[in-house]
Amino acid sequence: MTNILNVNKLKKNYNTIKGEVEAINNINFSIQEGEFLSIVGSSGCGKSTLLNIIAGLDTPTEGTIEFKEDLKIGYMLQDHALLPWLTIFQNASLGLKLQKIDSKENLDYVKSLLTTYGLEKFIDKYPDELSGGMKQRVALIRTLATKPDLLLLDEPFSALDYQSRLMVSDDVYKIIKNEKKTVIMITHDIAEAISLSDEIIVLSKRPATIKTKYKIKMENKTTPINNRKCSEFPIYYDKIWRDLDVSL
Repeated sequence: MTNILNVNKLKKNYNTIKGEVEAINNINFSIQEGEFLSIVGSSGCGKSTLLNIIAGLDTPTEGTIEFKEDLKIGYMLQDHALLPWLTIFQNASLGLKLQKIDSKENLDYVKSLLTTYGLEKFIDKYPDELSGGMKQRVALIRTLATKPDLLLLDEPFSALDYQSRLMVSDDVYKIIKNEKKTVIMITHDIAEAISLSDEIIVLSKRPATIKTKYKIKMENKTTPINNRKCSEFPIYYDKIWRDLDVSL
């Protein structure tokens, strides 16, 4: 497998009223095509800063990011951010319209995604007629509509209750694997990261550095919900919890 992204010695400082604040320091990692990578860390450690730099929404103070040639990136936010006055189809195809690539072929692709992933009957409905989980599915399809190679997920399930999180993480995982996408997800939820990921990077407290990396290997690995039942799951959980050094 080839690396589609290499992060080299990434550092980010911010200037504040109280002086310069170091957010992240000496971050190095790569991700292979088709891999699901999660980045975990305590609140405020710099996870979102790192994701924003990868997305091109922020610039590093030092270091570089090497992308595979012509790599297309899709960014899915914490909140589904569906516009209430647009139908589900209009919301799902909004990115195409904004980028002025809403050709018949691309719009047909959006319809096929909505149909494949159980939203065909809701194409002409509005967001307030959908459950929270269905809204997240629409948000993911909107991100997939532009056919990105790399998906960046920023706490994608944080707005949902616990049971919905479990179900939606299964849905999202299946869609991502079916569409053969590469993913970088940030989360503070250790169980979520273990159940979804091929690899996990644990960040230290700010300034964030990489504390540890784990290749997640489970003998009976299948879907996120089932992965939580694997014998290796609590072992990874305990190790990562200790790495995070969360003070109660």
